[in-house]
Amino acid sequence: MIVLAFLVQTLRIAIPYLFAAAGGVLSERAGIIALTLEGWMLTGAFTAVLGAHYSGSPWVGVLCGVAGGVLAAALHAVACIRYRGDQVVVGIAINLLAVAVTRFFLRLAFDSSSNSPRVVGFEFGTGDGGRGTGVLASLANPLVPLGVLSLVLVWWILYRTPFGLRLRAVGEKPEAAASVGVAVHRIRWIAVLGGGALAALGGTYLALEQHQFTDSMTAGRGFIALAAVIFGKWEPRRVALACLLFAAAETLQIQLQGLQLIPSQFVEMIPYVLTIVAVAGVVGRAAPPAALGKVSE
Repeated sequence: MIVLAFLVQTLRIAIPYLFAAAGGVLSERAGIIALTLEGWMLTGAFTAVLGAHYSGSPWVGVLCGVAGGVLAAALHAVACIRYRGDQVVVGIAINLLAVAVTRFFLRLAFDSSSNSPRVVGFEFGTGDGGRGTGVLASLANPLVPLGVLSLVLVWWILYRTPFGLRLRAVGEKPEAAASVGVAVHRIRWIAVLGGGALAALGGTYLALEQHQFTDSMTAGRGFIALAAVIFGKWEPRRVALACLLFAAAETLQIQLQGLQLIPSQFVEMIPYVLTIVAVAGVVGRAAPPAALGKVSE
C-alpha cells in the first residue's frame, strides 16, 4: 500500500508538469521559447478560480482557465511573432506580469492579498456526499486522464499529422518551410496558443484540486516543466518520463518531510536540485530545434 500510495501521489503531482510540458514541447518545436510556462499556468489557475467561483461549476472554471492561458499566450505571440521581440526577455516580462496581474485581481475580486475563497472542484464522494479518500477517488478527477494523455496528443500531432510536419519544419528551417508555401507565422501562432491552453490546464488542475487560488501558487512548476522539456530533448515520450521523475522527487520530498529525519530546508531542495542536475547533465548534449528563439521575417 505504501508503494501504491507513492505512485498515486506521484501521478497527481505530475499532472501540472505533464500539461505544462506538453505546451512547452508544442511551442518550442515551432521555434518559440516557452519560458512563459510559469505565467501561463498562473494565469490559468487564477481565471479558473474566477470562473468556478462565479458560476459554481468546475467545468466553467476549466473553460475560463483555458481562456486565460490562451490570452496570456496571445500576448506572448504578439510580442515575439508579430513584433519579433527577444523571446527570453518577453518570457521573463510575461511571467512577472502574470504574478502582478493575478495579485492585483485577487485583491480586487476577493479583497485578499493571499488567497481566494474556497471554490468547487471535481468532487467524487463516498456515497454520502463526502469525498472519497481511496486510490480511485484520488484519480477520479477528469483532468488526470487528460493530463496523462496530453503529451500523447502532442506526439500524435507532431508525428502523425500534416500540421505536425509543418510545425517541425517551421521549428527547424522556417525559411525552407516558407519557400514551399508554409505559413510560418500562422503555424507559430497556433503552436503558442495551443501551448498556452495546455499549460493553463496545468494551473487549472492545481487550483481546482486545492479548491482555491493562492498568490504565486504555481511555485516554479512552469520552470520545472520547461526543464523536463529540455531533459526530454523535446521528444514527448522522453519529456513525459522526465515529468514523472521530477514528480517522484517532489513526492519523496513530501514523504521525508513527514518523517522529519532531515532538516526541512534540505528536503525542500530535492526537486530543484534534481532539476538542476538533470538539465546540467543533458543540456550540453541536447540538440534543440534549430530555429528555437530565432526571429524570422
